[in-house]
Amino acid sequence: MIQLYWKNATDKIIPPEHGLTEAELNHIDGAIRAAHSAVMEQCRAGKLGYFNLPTRTDYLSQVKSLAEQCRPNTTDLVVLGIGGSALGNIALQAALKPATYNLQSDRKRGGPRLFVLDNVDPALVGDTLDLVGRRIKTTLFNVISKSGETAETASQFMVIREMLRKKLGDGFAKHIVATTDLAKGTLHNIAKADGYAMLAVPDDVGGRFSMLSPVGLFSAAMCGIDIDALLAGAAAMRERVEQTNWQSNPACMLAAIKYIAMTAKGKVMHVMMPYSNRLYLLADWYRQLWAESLGKRMNRAGKEVFAGPTPIKALGTTDQHSQVQLYREGPNDKLTIFLEVDKHPREVRVPDAFADVPGMAYLRKAKLSKLLNAEKIATEYAMVVSGRPSLTLKFNSITPQSVGEFIFLYEFTTSLMGELLDINAYDQPAVELGKQATFALMGRDGYEKLAAEIKPFTKDDPRYLA
Repeated sequence: MIQLYWKNATDKIIPPEHGLTEAELNHIDGAIRAAHSAVMEQCRAGKLGYFNLPTRTDYLSQVKSLAEQCRPNTTDLVVLGIGGSALGNIALQAALKPATYNLQSDRKRGGPRLFVLDNVDPALVGDTLDLVGRRIKTTLFNVISKSGETAETASQFMVIREMLRKKLGDGFAKHIVATTDLAKGTLHNIAKADGYAMLAVPDDVGGRFSMLSPVGLFSAAMCGIDIDALLAGAAAMRERVEQTNWQSNPACMLAAIKYIAMTAKGKVMHVMMPYSNRLYLLADWYRQLWAESLGKRMNRAGKEVFAGPTPIKALGTTDQHSQVQLYREGPNDKLTIFLEVDKHPREVRVPDAFADVPGMAYLRKAKLSKLLNAEKIATEYAMVVSGRPSLTLKFNSITPQSVGEFIFLYEFTTSLMGELLDINAYDQPAVELGKQATFALMGRDGYEKLAAEIKPFTKDDPRYLA
C-alpha cells in the first residue's frame, strides 16, 4: 500500500508563509468536500470512464486472450503512439521490468523486447526498424490511435505497414494490432479492411487517463507484467479515495495541499522526484496528466484564469547534483513530491574495503538501498532548512499493485483539482491548434488558409540570426 506523508509541507516544520496552516486546512474543508462529492457524482453517473477501468473485466479478458495468442510467436513488440498512447506503456515497463530487459535473451525475458516509438524523430524510427527488421517475421506492431489521424502515429503506421507488405506479402496483417475506436474512424476502417486484430480505445476515457485500459495493458501483458495485480491495486486505491472523511483520503489530502500550495503559497511548480529509477518514467506520465488536464486559460464560466501548476520531473539522487541548488536557493515557488521506496526490487551491498580510508570507510558493508533512502531524507531535510515544502508518497515496494495504486491516486487527484480550480480537466483545446498547423504545413486538404497564415513563420528573418 502506498501512503501520503505531508508534515514537511506544514507550518509545523517550515515558516507559515510557505507551509500549510491548520487554519488553511480547516478553511478548505467545504471546498474539498464539495469537490469530492462532485467527482463521485460524475463517476456514479458514468461520466468519468477511467473510474471503472480497474474492474472492466471485458477489457481485461480481451487483452489477456490476445496477448496469450500473440506472445508465443513474438520476439519484438513495437508500440506506435504518442502522448497518452505511449507514456503509460513506457512507465509500466520501466517500473515493473528490469532496466536491462531488452538486453536479456528471449528465454530469460519470457516476453518480447519492447520498443515504444513516441516520436517521429527519423533517427529513432529508422534505427528501431533497422533493428527489428532482422526479426520481422516475429515482430508485432501495436498501433494506438483513437481516430488514426494523429499525424505522428499515422505516419509511423504508414511506414511500418508498407515495410510489412513488402517483406511479408499477404500475411502482413497478422503482425499488426490496432488499438482504436471499435465503431468508426480512419484506423478502424483500415484495420477492418486489412484484417488486423483490434482492441478498444474506450469512448469515455481520455488518452492521458487510459493507462489501465487496453491502451496500456496490452504491451504490459505481452511483456509478462501481472495486469490482474495492476488493476487490483487500482481498485484498492479506488476504495480508499471513495471515503468521505477527506483528511483520511489520500487523494483529497493530496489535492487540498497542492491547491493551497499553489493558490495561497505561490507554489506554482510541482516537482515529482522519485528516489528510484524504476519510478522515474511515471513522472513523465504525471507531467502529461497534470499539464494537459489542469493547464487551462478559461474556467467553466468562460472567465480567463490561466490555471494550472507546472509539473516538473527530477530523479533522486541524480538531480541532487543538478537541480536541488535551484530548488533550495532559487525562487521559493516549488512544491516537491518525493517518491520513496522501502523495499527496492534488487539489493547491492558495498564491500568491506578501504577500512583505513576515512572518506570511504563509513560506506563499508552498507546496502545501496540504505544509501539511496538516506539521500532522500537528507534532501528532504535540506529543503526544510531552506523553508521549501515537500510531500512524500511512500511505496512499501514496487509491485504491480503499488503502481496500480499510484496511477489511480493521481488520476482521481487530477479530477479533484479540476473541481477546486473550476476548470474542465478532460479537454485539451490548446493542443488542437498545433495539430491543425501541422496538417497545414504538411499539405493536408482543407487547411490551405491556415497554411497561408503560417507561411511567414516558415522562413527565418536573417536580421534575427546571430
